[in-house]
Amino acid sequence: MTASAGNGRKSGQPAMHTPPVVSPQAWEAAREKLLVKEKAQTRARDALAAERRRMPWMAVEKTYAFEGPDGKVSLLDLFNGRRQLIVYRAFFEPGVFGWPDHACRGCSLVADQVAHVAHLNARDTTLVFVSRAPQADITRLKARMDWEIPWFTITDSFDADFGVDEWHGHNVFIRDGDRVFRTYFIDNRGDEQMGGTWNYLDITPLGRQEVWEDSPEGYPQTPAYNWWNWHDSYGSDAAADKKWVEVSDAGEAAFREASTKA
Repeated sequence: MTASAGNGRKSGQPAMHTPPVVSPQAWEAAREKLLVKEKAQTRARDALAAERRRMPWMAVEKTYAFEGPDGKVSLLDLFNGRRQLIVYRAFFEPGVFGWPDHACRGCSLVADQVAHVAHLNARDTTLVFVSRAPQADITRLKARMDWEIPWFTITDSFDADFGVDEWHGHNVFIRDGDRVFRTYFIDNRGDEQMGGTWNYLDITPLGRQEVWEDSPEGYPQTPAYNWWNWHDSYGSDAAADKKWVEVSDAGEAAFREASTKA
């Protein structure tokens, strides 16, 4: 038996060959079978992120300048005092489809998916968008589209030097004092996964910075869950909320116990 797809089919559209309709028991068995592969994929993704954290660093020796809401800033300034920086090259400028009312449709879709940056900031990570549009146009676009992502104007060869002059992409940097290093680059379909806090952190050299991760010795790590917070409640004090630590630790312990009995 198959589910009928006729009600939603447009005139002339071929019939959909849908999966069978089964009992709850058969459905659960199928789900458990697929879950084995999904868990394997999750473990593979974690291993890939661990390998990414061991990527060599490339020193950025050239000086780059951007325009921001408050004037000219450097690549180092884009970190905003944090240790890690993710830079997405968004296409919003003369010659791009949609100009001057809109940015590129694909880049706009990416912007619409960006989670609240406070969670990244809590992990010592800054996310910014960069384009060649003037700041006045960027400010207007952000207001129209209800975007709060920090967004700067490229004024030199940054886009060409980092592989994003012809196409979108994410460049990842880390700083050691005033020295800046490029640590990772992702573009094309790799950009599809971006937008969520976890996926952003997984492409950074320090990762999620949680104790379960396979990271090089000495990397900053804290217990999973404990650092999580409401986006309007992160403070300058890095200490985790004691009550939340109790709640999250108890929840994780219960989950682990249930998993061992399953």
